[in-house]
Amino acid sequence: MGRDINLNRLGVFVALVQAGSFTAAAEALGLTKAMVSQHLARLEQELGVALLVRSTRRMALTEAGALFHADCVRILAETAAAIERVGEARDTPSGVLRLTTTTDYGVAVVAPALAEFGRRHPQLQFDLVIDDEVADLIAGRFDLSIRVGWLRDSGLRAARLGGFRQLAVAAPAYLASHGTPRRPEDLAAHDWLAIAVLASPLRWTFTAANGRRRTVRMRQVAQANNAAAVHAMALAGAGVAVLPDYLVEADLRAGRLQALLASHRLPEGGIHAVYPGRQPPAKVRVFIDFLRERLAQR
Repeated sequence: MGRDINLNRLGVFVALVQAGSFTAAAEALGLTKAMVSQHLARLEQELGVALLVRSTRRMALTEAGALFHADCVRILAETAAAIERVGEARDTPSGVLRLTTTTDYGVAVVAPALAEFGRRHPQLQFDLVIDDEVADLIAGRFDLSIRVGWLRDSGLRAARLGGFRQLAVAAPAYLASHGTPRRPEDLAAHDWLAIAVLASPLRWTFTAANGRRRTVRMRQVAQANNAAAVHAMALAGAGVAVLPDYLVEADLRAGRLQALLASHRLPEGGIHAVYPGRQPPAKVRVFIDFLRERLAQR
């Protein structure tokens, strides 16, 4: 029986009891008196009990009607509160922002960004999960993922935050003992540090200022499954590596690493915020805007 109940009639019933008459309830609801009477009659029919006894002058709740009215008032109040909470989540950043990203980007960019974002929004809490595997956002209950590189096809929504350059780099000590490559072809003779998770970790295409492209296959001496580890090996002088600019900028400024082949460029990658659902909550929208603005200032 319950599944046949039209829940909209609960609001009409509560309004009728509160107004005290069909005429007053019709005015309050913007309905005709006949429509209010029809809603009540159908509700009683659906429930199988009489809710009101009425005469030409007055109406009164039956015993079942009084119990049902108290329950309806509670249900409608809880429904209104639930709608208000959903609206607050939509319009006001609140709760816990749970996000995931890769090790290198999470440590270098996302974690410092969250520190600043938290100062602007002290009502929020953060749960950052570092993982170099592409996370299942729905199964992991993530609000969003910050993904670096080239997006895979999926049913998720994506917002581009910015991009990054890839740079061939080496430590000064390594270059002092092995020489500095002047052309892309020279890299084939150098010790190469590979990021194993890339699609082609040993094959790179360099584009000169005049648009000429040269593809070089490298000679690997070591590999690691994330950029942070390859970065550490490059700093230690183990060889040459291609690393993202956000990971090596400070080292280049300090002289701990040296950029190679400045007249050539490698393919650039994108930085995206990926999230499930068409309407992300305010905490997700605000963080996306914040991170996009922060990256634009780099």
